[in-house]
Amino acid sequence: MSTARRTQTSNYLGYFALLSIFVVGIWLIVNTGSKLYPGTTQSTDNISVLAPTATTTNTTTETNKFRWLSARSPLSILLLQIIVIITAAKICGSIFRRIGQPPVMGEMVAGIALGPSLLGALAPNVSSFLFPPSSLGTIGVLSQIGVTLFMFIVGVDLDLQHLRERASAAIMVSHASIVVPFLLGAALSIALYPSLSAPNTAFAPFALFIGTAMSITAFPVLARILKDKDLTQSPLGNIALACASIDDVTAWCILAFVIAISKSGGLNDVALTIGLTILFIVGMLVLVKPNLERLITKQMKDGGHSRLVISEILAFALMCAWITETIGIHALFGGFLAGVVMPSNAAVQSFLKNKIEAFSSAILLPLFFVFTGLRTQVTLLNDRNSWIVCLVIIAVAVIGKLGGSMLMARWTKMSWRDSTAIGVLMNTRGLIELVVLNIGYDLGILSGRIFVMMVIMALVTTFMTAPLLSLTRLPKANLSV
Repeated sequence: MSTARRTQTSNYLGYFALLSIFVVGIWLIVNTGSKLYPGTTQSTDNISVLAPTATTTNTTTETNKFRWLSARSPLSILLLQIIVIITAAKICGSIFRRIGQPPVMGEMVAGIALGPSLLGALAPNVSSFLFPPSSLGTIGVLSQIGVTLFMFIVGVDLDLQHLRERASAAIMVSHASIVVPFLLGAALSIALYPSLSAPNTAFAPFALFIGTAMSITAFPVLARILKDKDLTQSPLGNIALACASIDDVTAWCILAFVIAISKSGGLNDVALTIGLTILFIVGMLVLVKPNLERLITKQMKDGGHSRLVISEILAFALMCAWITETIGIHALFGGFLAGVVMPSNAAVQSFLKNKIEAFSSAILLPLFFVFTGLRTQVTLLNDRNSWIVCLVIIAVAVIGKLGGSMLMARWTKMSWRDSTAIGVLMNTRGLIELVVLNIGYDLGILSGRIFVMMVIMALVTTFMTAPLLSLTRLPKANLSV
């Protein structure tokens, strides 16, 4: 047997051993956790979509102070909110760009700053005036549409041919970056569940969701960091993008499974939801993608009106989102899959990104960050133990994601330098993590306190990517495979 053949066999043996350990580990964790009881946190722990609270006295004072605006229309409130949100997002984005961080990190921080953690604590009257409870439903709906369109663009960016060309090493590294943090997160949930789970939440959905949240990689943020470092076309950048792409697809499939379990009332419902989801995915990839590619390409070659083409594509993306929401998983999965089946033609992809991404990223995504910020009340971590637990969550997330992907990359014969770089990049969570956390919050799986801890973990792991990447001196790195 040749040396290359033996190396490949060794890689596959390690990969299947990892999957076997994962399956047995999850079974043991769920079996152990099923004997635990959920947390008994008070309803105030889950702040849901409530605006930052202010005392009755403060509210009355503010009403008198702004009496001439007391009859504001919903439209005037929404317009003011959008102005404030976009301004804050762009200012923070510019600041973070100057310190070597992706602008989206600044937008995430701006969203949290406008919530109860900063603005609500320093100026509760101003916060209540800007974000009255009656207006938050509108922000929530618009933010979900924005994230759905964002996931559509993420799907458009997914290069299936790119994945096929680098499938072997990328699949093993990507799945290790999911399996290891997933297993560690699920194991950690045994300790978190009694005190931090939402009331009436079963252990299995809680553990599976914590595992999923630990295993996320933010493909868009990772791609942006590689672009800023001029590594997009490098061998290391290519393998990192391939790993992140596979990670994205796998994580969303796992998330769909977890949501199906959480929403369904029994095994029959779970089986039906998963079956319909698989049928929808197969239908989209086998039937819709080839025909859609011909139709859109032909329409654009024939000089089809850009407004008509965009309206048709938007309607298609929203229809896919509606289908997956109706099936019982989540609208975001449908938006993502709609992007995946778009034509792989570079001109078509550029056209879609120019027309859709600008609006969704500039206006609707900042709404999502603020919506998340209004739910993130850092003051819920009001004792030493809470912060210790938060630090433990961050440590487990980093060890699992960075360590798991780094060791598997090394197993596939990459150099230690490049393996470390892959681990650092795969540890990026960013916006995708916030999307997943909001889904868990909406489903009633996460309590307010664990939601805050996981948001902090998402920010910390994303913030550390650029500095750690610089430490590896990647521009001089070469892949040794």
